[in-house]
Amino acid sequence: MAKCAVCGKGAHFGNNVSHSHRKTNRMWKSNIKSVKCVVNGTPKRQYVCAKCLRSGAVERA
Repeated sequence: MAKCAVCGKGAHFGNNVSHSHRKTNRMWKSNIKSVKCVVNGTPKRQYVCAKCLRSGAVERA
């Protein structure tokens, strides 16, 4: 679910690094919104990232 339908942006993975430099896994989640957009002339609900919404890559319904 957490993947943009327009650009494909999803979750990114890396490490939490403590003061003593111990590393544990962590995840950065993309700012994904459920929006109603026009796809091939019909309104459809899709998951789109905030960057695609701001840039106008999606036509809202």
